[in-house]
Amino acid sequence: MDIKQVFENNSTWIAKQLEIDDKYFDTLAAGQTPEILYIGCSDSRVTAEELMGVKPGMAFVHRNIANMVPNTDLNVMSVINYAVSHLKVNHVVVCGHYNCGGVKAAMEQSDLGILNPWLRNIRDVYRLHRKELNSIEDMAKRYDRLVELNVQEQCINVIKTAEVQKAKDERGITVHGWIFDIRSGKLVDLEIDFDEVTSNIVDIYKIASE
Repeated sequence: MDIKQVFENNSTWIAKQLEIDDKYFDTLAAGQTPEILYIGCSDSRVTAEELMGVKPGMAFVHRNIANMVPNTDLNVMSVINYAVSHLKVNHVVVCGHYNCGGVKAAMEQSDLGILNPWLRNIRDVYRLHRKELNSIEDMAKRYDRLVELNVQEQCINVIKTAEVQKAKDERGITVHGWIFDIRSGKLVDLEIDFDEVTSNIVDIYKIASE
């Protein structure tokens, strides 16, 4: 790809937006009031706004390898803080996708250097659900299930944060676990029962409001 093409594409895009709405960029520059915080994978095949069908300004987006929410990652913790406490989003979405390279790498026993500590978070998910996963003989289905369970555990990590707990009490913020099925294009709601999955940890992670 000739990188100059990107700037040509940009010029075409500007002209197209102004043709539709001559105030488009004035509106865009005025500020943002997104309803959704979207935490997804960095995979180049998975574009957040496009798969959700939303316009710029409607979703605050954070992406990393395998849509992780580790409490030691200042980046994702800062994003959650800003989106929930300052932008006042009403929904937090963790969206994984089938055929995720990060999840696949975590299932293998290769030394991947700097990626090792990051992938260890996914291996921790496998450890928590080892019995269920090891009972799935079809490796492709086991892979898919780990993708789903990883989304579930990252949603729980979101719920553990003080900002989300406070927003849940104050305005009923909701957390969602989704999967983008890259093989069909469908967006799948895992319909995780968060009351059930967090019932045995709430007394440990609950942070009392001031």
